[in-house]
Amino acid sequence: MAIIHHTTLSPTKLELLTRWLPSRPWYRAGRAAGGEQPVLVKAGGFRLEDPSGEVGIEFLAVTDSAAGEPVTYQTPMTYRAAPLAGAEEALIGTLEHGVLGKRWVYDATGDPVAVAQLYALLTGRAEAQAQGVSDTPDPTVDVRTATDVPLDDAGAGGVHHGTRSTDVDLVLPVEGLLWLRFLRTPRAHDVPETTDSAAHVTVGWTAPDGEPRRGLWCALMDSRE
Repeated sequence: MAIIHHTTLSPTKLELLTRWLPSRPWYRAGRAAGGEQPVLVKAGGFRLEDPSGEVGIEFLAVTDSAAGEPVTYQTPMTYRAAPLAGAEEALIGTLEHGVLGKRWVYDATGDPVAVAQLYALLTGRAEAQAQGVSDTPDPTVDVRTATDVPLDDAGAGGVHHGTRSTDVDLVLPVEGLLWLRFLRTPRAHDVPETTDSAAHVTVGWTAPDGEPRRGLWCALMDSRE
Protein backbone atom coordinates (compact mmCIF):
# COMPACT_ATOMS: atom_id res chain seq x y z
CA MET A 1 0.00 0.00 0.00
CA ALA A 2 1.34 3.43 -0.96
CA ILE A 3 1.26 5.99 1.87
CA ILE A 4 0.33 9.52 0.85
CA HIS A 5 2.56 12.01 2.69
CA HIS A 6 1.19 15.54 2.96
CA THR A 7 4.53 17.32 2.97
CA THR A 8 6.68 19.77 1.03
CA LEU A 9 7.97 19.21 -2.50
CA SER A 10 10.79 21.26 -3.99
CA PRO A 11 10.25 22.01 -6.77
CA THR A 12 6.53 21.29 -6.80
CA LYS A 13 4.91 19.00 -9.37
CA LEU A 14 3.45 22.00 -11.18
CA GLU A 15 6.85 23.68 -11.30
CA LEU A 16 8.40 20.54 -12.81
CA LEU A 17 5.63 20.33 -15.40
CA THR A 18 5.95 24.03 -16.25
CA ARG A 19 9.52 23.36 -17.41
CA TRP A 20 8.75 20.06 -19.13
CA LEU A 21 5.46 20.56 -20.97
CA PRO A 22 6.73 22.94 -23.70
CA SER A 23 9.09 20.19 -24.91
CA ARG A 24 6.21 17.80 -25.64
CA PRO A 25 4.76 17.39 -29.17
CA TRP A 26 1.22 17.46 -27.74
CA TYR A 27 1.69 20.78 -25.91
CA ARG A 28 -0.46 23.36 -27.70
CA ALA A 29 0.22 26.75 -26.13
CA GLY A 30 3.82 26.92 -27.35
CA ARG A 31 2.63 26.74 -30.94
CA ALA A 32 -0.48 28.85 -30.49
CA ALA A 33 0.94 31.65 -28.37
CA GLY A 34 4.57 31.99 -29.39
CA GLY A 35 6.16 29.85 -26.71
CA GLU A 36 4.75 31.41 -23.55
CA GLN A 37 5.53 29.57 -20.32
CA PRO A 38 2.68 27.33 -19.11
CA VAL A 39 0.38 28.69 -16.42
CA LEU A 40 -0.78 25.54 -14.66
CA VAL A 41 -3.35 24.57 -12.05
CA LYS A 42 -4.19 21.07 -10.86
CA ALA A 43 -7.48 19.81 -12.30
CA GLY A 44 -7.87 16.24 -10.98
CA GLY A 45 -6.61 12.70 -11.31
CA PHE A 46 -6.19 9.35 -9.58
CA ARG A 47 -3.45 6.92 -8.54
CA LEU A 48 -2.51 3.30 -9.10
CA GLU A 49 -0.66 1.07 -6.66
CA ASP A 50 2.69 -0.56 -7.42
CA PRO A 51 2.39 -4.08 -5.93
CA SER A 52 6.01 -3.88 -4.78
CA GLY A 53 5.41 -0.55 -3.04
CA GLU A 54 8.48 1.00 -4.65
CA VAL A 55 7.06 3.29 -7.36
CA GLY A 56 4.47 6.01 -6.93
CA ILE A 57 2.01 6.17 -9.84
CA GLU A 58 -0.20 9.22 -10.34
CA PHE A 59 -2.47 10.13 -13.25
CA LEU A 60 -2.58 13.91 -12.95
CA ALA A 61 -4.63 16.43 -14.93
CA VAL A 62 -3.40 20.02 -15.17
CA THR A 63 -5.03 22.95 -16.93
CA ASP A 64 -2.90 25.52 -18.74
CA SER A 65 -4.16 29.03 -19.47
CA ALA A 66 -1.03 30.35 -21.19
CA ALA A 67 -2.70 30.63 -24.61
CA GLY A 68 -5.88 32.29 -23.34
CA GLU A 69 -8.26 29.39 -23.99
CA PRO A 70 -7.57 26.87 -21.19
CA VAL A 71 -6.31 23.44 -22.22
CA THR A 72 -6.35 20.43 -19.88
CA TYR A 73 -3.50 17.93 -20.18
CA GLN A 74 -3.20 14.43 -18.82
CA THR A 75 0.30 14.14 -17.34
CA PRO A 76 0.68 10.69 -15.74
CA MET A 77 3.81 10.52 -13.60
CA THR A 78 5.83 8.04 -11.59
CA TYR A 79 8.01 8.78 -8.58
CA ARG A 80 11.14 6.73 -7.89
CA ALA A 81 13.88 6.65 -5.26
CA ALA A 82 16.58 6.12 -7.93
CA PRO A 83 16.95 6.73 -11.67
CA LEU A 84 15.21 4.30 -14.03
CA ALA A 85 17.83 2.82 -16.37
CA GLY A 86 17.22 3.57 -20.03
CA ALA A 87 14.39 6.03 -19.36
CA GLU A 88 16.22 9.32 -19.85
CA GLU A 89 13.71 10.45 -22.51
CA ALA A 90 10.85 10.00 -20.03
CA LEU A 91 12.51 11.92 -17.17
CA ILE A 92 10.50 14.99 -16.18
CA GLY A 93 12.93 16.02 -13.44
CA THR A 94 13.86 15.50 -9.81
CA LEU A 95 12.39 16.91 -6.62
CA GLU A 96 13.05 16.84 -2.89
CA HIS A 97 10.26 15.16 -0.94
CA GLY A 98 9.92 16.34 2.66
CA VAL A 99 9.72 12.75 3.97
CA LEU A 100 11.22 10.49 1.29
CA GLY A 101 14.10 12.67 0.09
CA LYS A 102 15.17 12.92 -3.53
CA ARG A 103 12.69 11.52 -6.06
CA TRP A 104 13.10 10.98 -9.79
CA VAL A 105 9.89 11.92 -11.61
CA TYR A 106 9.07 10.24 -14.94
CA ASP A 107 6.41 10.49 -17.61
CA ALA A 108 4.48 7.33 -16.73
CA THR A 109 4.14 6.35 -20.40
CA GLY A 110 7.85 5.55 -20.30
CA ASP A 111 7.82 3.68 -16.99
CA PRO A 112 7.21 -0.09 -17.22
CA VAL A 113 5.68 -0.30 -13.73
CA ALA A 114 3.00 2.25 -14.60
CA VAL A 115 2.33 0.61 -17.96
CA ALA A 116 1.90 -2.80 -16.31
CA GLN A 117 -0.48 -1.40 -13.68
CA LEU A 118 -2.61 0.47 -16.19
CA TYR A 119 -2.98 -2.77 -18.15
CA ALA A 120 -3.92 -4.49 -14.87
CA LEU A 121 -6.58 -1.80 -14.29
CA LEU A 122 -7.99 -2.29 -17.78
CA THR A 123 -8.18 -6.06 -17.28
CA GLY A 124 -9.88 -5.88 -13.89
CA ARG A 125 -6.86 -6.80 -11.76
CA ALA A 126 -6.19 -3.40 -10.21
CA GLU A 127 -8.30 -0.61 -8.73
CA ALA A 128 -8.07 3.15 -9.18
CA GLN A 129 -7.05 4.89 -5.97
CA ALA A 130 -7.87 8.35 -4.63
CA GLN A 131 -5.25 10.96 -5.39
CA GLY A 132 -4.74 12.39 -1.92
CA VAL A 133 -5.77 9.66 0.55
CA SER A 134 -3.90 6.45 1.40
CA ASP A 135 -5.53 3.06 0.70
CA THR A 136 -8.78 4.54 -0.60
CA PRO A 137 -10.37 3.45 -3.90
CA ASP A 138 -11.68 6.18 -6.21
CA PRO A 139 -15.20 5.17 -7.30
CA THR A 140 -15.46 8.15 -9.68
CA VAL A 141 -12.99 6.52 -12.12
CA ASP A 142 -15.01 4.44 -14.59
CA VAL A 143 -13.27 1.46 -16.17
CA ARG A 144 -14.60 -0.63 -19.01
CA THR A 145 -12.52 -3.78 -18.63
CA ALA A 146 -11.29 -5.94 -21.47
CA THR A 147 -12.43 -9.43 -22.32
CA ASP A 148 -10.58 -12.03 -24.37
CA VAL A 149 -7.13 -10.58 -23.67
CA PRO A 150 -4.24 -12.13 -21.71
CA LEU A 151 -4.42 -11.73 -17.94
CA ASP A 152 -0.66 -11.50 -17.66
CA ASP A 153 1.77 -8.88 -16.44
CA ALA A 154 2.36 -6.63 -19.44
CA GLY A 155 5.80 -5.56 -20.53
CA ALA A 156 6.36 -2.14 -22.08
CA GLY A 157 7.51 -1.84 -25.68
CA GLY A 158 7.89 1.21 -27.90
CA VAL A 159 6.51 4.63 -26.95
CA HIS A 160 5.02 6.78 -29.72
CA HIS A 161 4.17 10.43 -29.06
CA GLY A 162 1.64 12.21 -31.27
CA THR A 163 0.05 15.63 -31.22
CA ARG A 164 -2.83 14.53 -29.00
CA SER A 165 -1.96 11.11 -27.59
CA THR A 166 0.87 8.81 -26.57
CA ASP A 167 0.72 5.13 -27.58
CA VAL A 168 2.68 2.45 -25.73
CA ASP A 169 3.17 -1.01 -27.23
CA LEU A 170 2.50 -3.88 -24.84
CA VAL A 171 4.64 -7.01 -24.64
CA LEU A 172 2.33 -9.97 -23.97
CA PRO A 173 2.14 -13.68 -24.85
CA VAL A 174 -0.56 -13.14 -27.47
CA GLU A 175 -0.81 -13.14 -31.23
CA GLY A 176 -1.48 -9.72 -32.67
CA LEU A 177 -0.76 -6.38 -31.05
CA LEU A 178 -2.21 -4.62 -28.04
CA TRP A 179 -1.24 -1.13 -27.05
CA LEU A 180 -2.21 1.56 -24.55
CA ARG A 181 -3.37 4.98 -25.69
CA PHE A 182 -3.02 7.94 -23.32
CA LEU A 183 -5.22 10.89 -24.40
CA ARG A 184 -2.99 13.86 -23.56
CA THR A 185 -5.68 16.51 -24.09
CA PRO A 186 -8.89 14.86 -22.87
CA ARG A 187 -12.10 16.61 -23.84
CA ALA A 188 -15.34 16.61 -21.90
CA HIS A 189 -17.75 13.89 -23.01
CA ASP A 190 -15.31 12.97 -25.77
CA VAL A 191 -14.91 9.22 -26.23
CA PRO A 192 -12.87 8.86 -29.43
CA GLU A 193 -11.83 5.47 -30.76
CA THR A 194 -13.87 3.53 -28.18
CA THR A 195 -15.41 1.43 -30.92
CA ASP A 196 -11.85 0.31 -31.68
CA SER A 197 -10.77 -0.14 -28.07
CA ALA A 198 -10.75 -3.31 -26.03
CA ALA A 199 -11.19 -1.29 -22.80
CA HIS A 200 -10.98 2.29 -21.59
CA VAL A 201 -10.85 4.57 -18.54
CA THR A 202 -13.13 7.61 -18.12
CA VAL A 203 -12.11 10.20 -15.53
CA GLY A 204 -13.51 13.46 -14.20
CA TRP A 205 -11.68 16.75 -13.67
CA THR A 206 -12.51 20.35 -12.76
CA ALA A 207 -12.65 23.10 -15.37
CA PRO A 208 -11.18 26.58 -14.62
CA ASP A 209 -14.72 27.89 -14.01
CA GLY A 210 -15.22 25.23 -11.32
CA GLU A 211 -17.57 23.12 -13.41
CA PRO A 212 -17.02 19.33 -13.53
CA ARG A 213 -15.81 17.77 -16.76
CA ARG A 214 -15.54 14.12 -17.73
CA GLY A 215 -13.94 12.27 -20.63
CA LEU A 216 -11.74 9.46 -21.89
CA TRP A 217 -8.19 9.35 -20.54
CA CYS A 218 -6.77 5.96 -21.50
CA ALA A 219 -7.73 3.08 -23.78
CA LEU A 220 -6.52 -0.42 -24.53
CA MET A 221 -6.33 -0.69 -28.31
CA ASP A 222 -6.59 -3.99 -30.15
CA SER A 223 -5.40 -4.33 -33.74
CA ARG A 224 -7.41 -7.53 -34.11
CA GLU A 225 -10.72 -5.61 -34.24
